[in-house]
Formats: sequence, structure tokens, C-alpha cells
Amino acid sequence: MSNTNTSQGWGSRLGLILAMAGSAVGLANFLRFPIQAVDNGGGAFLIPYLVCFVIMGVPLLWVEWGVGRLGGKSGHHSTPFMFDKMTEGRFWKFTGVFGIFTNVVVIAYYTYIESWSLGYIIQTVMGSFNGADQGQVAQFFADYTNFLSGASGTSAFSLIIFLFTLFLNIYILSKGLSGIEKVAKIGMPLLLLFGAILAVKGLTLGTSGASAAVPDASAWDGLNFLWTVKFDSLLNPKVWLAAAGQIFFTLGLGWGFIQSYASYIKAKEDIALNAMASGFTNEFVEIVIGSLILIPIASGFLGLDWVKENASFGMTFQTMPYLFDQLGTIIGPIAGVLWFGLLFFAGITSSLAMGTPWMGFFESKFDWSRSKSAWSLGLVALLLGLPAVVFYEYGVLDEFDYWVGTVSLVVLAMFEAIIFSWIYGVNKGWKEITEGADMKVPKIFKFLLRYVTPTLIIIVFLGALVTPENNDWGAAFSSLFSGQGWNFSSGSIVSKIMYADLHRQIASATDMAKVEFLKEKMIFSKISRAILTIAFAVMVYLVYVAGQRLKKKNELKD
Repeated sequence: MSNTNTSQGWGSRLGLILAMAGSAVGLANFLRFPIQAVDNGGGAFLIPYLVCFVIMGVPLLWVEWGVGRLGGKSGHHSTPFMFDKMTEGRFWKFTGVFGIFTNVVVIAYYTYIESWSLGYIIQTVMGSFNGADQGQVAQFFADYTNFLSGASGTSAFSLIIFLFTLFLNIYILSKGLSGIEKVAKIGMPLLLLFGAILAVKGLTLGTSGASAAVPDASAWDGLNFLWTVKFDSLLNPKVWLAAAGQIFFTLGLGWGFIQSYASYIKAKEDIALNAMASGFTNEFVEIVIGSLILIPIASGFLGLDWVKENASFGMTFQTMPYLFDQLGTIIGPIAGVLWFGLLFFAGITSSLAMGTPWMGFFESKFDWSRSKSAWSLGLVALLLGLPAVVFYEYGVLDEFDYWVGTVSLVVLAMFEAIIFSWIYGVNKGWKEITEGADMKVPKIFKFLLRYVTPTLIIIVFLGALVTPENNDWGAAFSSLFSGQGWNFSSGSIVSKIMYADLHRQIASATDMAKVEFLKEKMIFSKISRAILTIAFAVMVYLVYVAGQRLKKKNELKD
């Protein structure tokens, strides 16, 4: 059966691969990967990470491309009705709601983070960080994001840049796949160019950044820490869970936008090789370029010990402008523009992908125009994004990111792996993956798809659900079997549901102002969860309505 949607399609195979790679290459490649590596022992992280890429990442890439192309053949461009088609109209389509819901919520706050990069490019060009010490740079970020307690002028600038970034995304989406493809063809080469220049700087910095305060600082220490393979992590569940989680983030698995992109390809398009090309492009950017910038440069100026103690997402905006300023009055601003430009292009190629499931759903199931679909997404993203922006200091963005940008990904991938391999059937699924393939797909992956990949995803989900304190599984089981109960980590899903960490912080706080702040933070957390619950319920209802519309159309055809 040919693809029923003839109004849109990818202009070229290169454009498709760049768009797919761009959807995966995002902030996680340059920020999350090096931080995860540092937090999990540097080189000790590499083997679990690469193993997870092969036995979970690659099979899931093929699954998502296969699900997408299969759905596109029947005119379905979002996961609910792709699952509906594969499961012959059963309730499974409602698990596909995550493939729209996740993207709508994440684009609402992701464009805000994306806008930080654009705002910092402007601030770098204006010379706002010239001569500033590390504390002043950190304070600028606090003022930039704290609307209620920060400097009003700085936070107002932040809001304007956010609104512009959201508008830019929606405008490009309103142009359809051709607009996304043009951005990918420009953004991806520039991203690679900027990344390569900064990576060379990270490789050649050596000890030249060492100061009197940190005389033993060396960029090589950071590189050695990341690239010296260690085998002592192979029996550490914490490292394996972190590696699996990073694979989900970095490849764009469990979001639903890969399926949406793939639904617009030709019925006989090679998805096996295309998936590998986009996946390995992403891995090259992450492992090679991503590891050569943030950690080596920070180690070269501040020392590896400082990096180990302070490695976090905030380093990018609270520390890097200060480090670039140390490079000199000419090279420093150039490096800053390249760094934040790289992050902006990485961000926008990902956020554009997040918009396609909403677009495909409303265009194909409610017959909305491309423009109406895009601007409705913009309105919803604005309504969801403003609480995350204005109440950033109260953790609204973090709450959204945890439940939607983390937990939801694993949930959708888990359901998808089960549907593809066990309900639709691995034999039919394998035929879909290999149809039209220019490469010979190793048959071992058929076994992985049926048994290993679904099992690993379920283990990852259960591990995140009941993560024990200090990630000490041996002690947790010993405590459980001795009748002492299971001690949950503050990062486990169960603890998050119960607000265990916030309750502990409130109980241990001695400053009444801090106690009041934490109580207010809990209130905002509950409001955030209510917003997410309502948004998810609305999406479920819309899928139900779309299902009834589709049913009536099919009855009329019969």
C-alpha cells in the first residue's frame, strides 16, 4: 500500500538523515553526556554506554523507524494510531498518547532552555561577561532565570528571547517538512563546524589555562578521565541504569518524533541504513565532539577535582562564559558565540522534531491545515511554558522535565517494544525493518528485538521506579528480606511521587525562610503535576474523538 499522504514528503535522503540526526543531536549530547560520564566514573561509563547502544539503542531505532513507515503507509503520522493499526484497533492506541503528550509539554520548556543559548550569544557579543568573575557569571544566570527575585531587566530580556524562540520554531513548523529540512541542512553542518573548532581548543588547551589559584589544572586530566576505560563498573547497576537512560535521551527514543518523521518517507525507503546513519551521526557528535569541549576546558582552567565536585547542567551557563573570558579579548567572545551557537542549533533541530507529532495528528485526524496545526501548537506550548518560565526557581521546569522528559520516554519505549515484538509480531516487524534495505541486517538483532530489548527496557523502568538508597541494591534486598523494608533513593519514581526528598529537606532545615520556600516549592510541584495530568487527559480525549471520527470514515467506506 502506498503512503496516503502525498501533500508532504522529504525532499532528499540527505535531508531526511540530517533532520533525523538533528532531532536526536540536542543539548543532551553536549551537556548531559559529559555530566553523566563524570557522575559515573568517567571511562567507567563507556563500556555500559556502548553496550546499551548496541543491544537497546540500535534495535529501538529500527523499531521506531519501522513503526513510523508502517503507520505512514496507512496515513497515520502519530503514535496513537500507528499502535492502533498494529494492534487491530484495541486499546493500545491510548499508550501512544505519550508520543504526542511528551513532545507538546517538552517543547514548552525546551524552547526556553534553547532560548538561553540565543540570549547568551547576544550577551556575549554585547560584552556582558567581559572581566566578570565566576560568581558574577553565576549571578547573571540566577537573574536571567528568576523572574520573581532576579533583576527585572535581565529576566524581562530572558522572556522576550523565549517568546522569539518559540515563535521561530512555530513559524518553521508552519512551513512543513520543507522548512524543517532547510534548517537541518544549515544547522547540522554549522553545529559540526562549531563543535569541531571548540573540540580542537579542548584538545590543545593542555596546561595553558592553569592559574596561580589552580596551578595543576590540565585539560588532559579531563580527557584522560573520560577516555580511560575502566572495568570495575560492569557490576554496578547504577552505571548501567545511567547508561541506558542516556541512550534514550541521546537517540531520541521514546519521544514519538522519529515515528512521525519516518511516517512521511516512501513505502520502499531503506529504513535500516537510514536509521543506522542517523544513529551513528548522533553517536559521533556525542562521544567524540561532546566529550572534547565541556569537561576538558573546565578541567584546563579549574582542575579535574573541581569538575568532579561541580559537574552539572548549570556549568554551561554559570561557568563557561567565565572560562571563555579567560581565553582573551578576541578568542574568548568567538569561543562563546561558537559554544552557545552550537547549543542553539542543537536545540532547534530537536525542538522542531518535537512539533511534528502534534502537527501530524491534527492534520491527518482532524483535517486541520498545516498553519492551523502549527499555531495551535504554539498557543498550547505558550500556555504550558509560561509556568515553567515564570516559576523556574520553584522547580516547575524540573518537575515537567522529570515526569515528561524522563519517565514518559521509558514508558512509551516499553509499550512500543512490547507491541512491536509481541503483539504485532517480531516476524512481521522484522519484515518491515528489512524491506527495501540496502544493508544486510544481522539476524541476531531479531532475537534482541524479541527478548533482550523489551526485557532491558522493563528492567530500566523498574529500576527507576524502585531505585534503592545510594543505588545499593544488595543492601536494599538484604533489608527487605530481613523485614526492615526497602529504602528508596530520593531519585526513585516512588520517592518522587511521595515528595520524600522535599519532606526530608523541610524536616532538616533550620532557617524558617528556607522552610517556607520549600513548602511553596511543594505547592508549585503539586500544581505542576495537576497541569500535566489535565494535559494528558485532554490528549487521551482527543485521541478518543479522533478514533470515533476514523471509525465513522471507515464505516462510510464500507
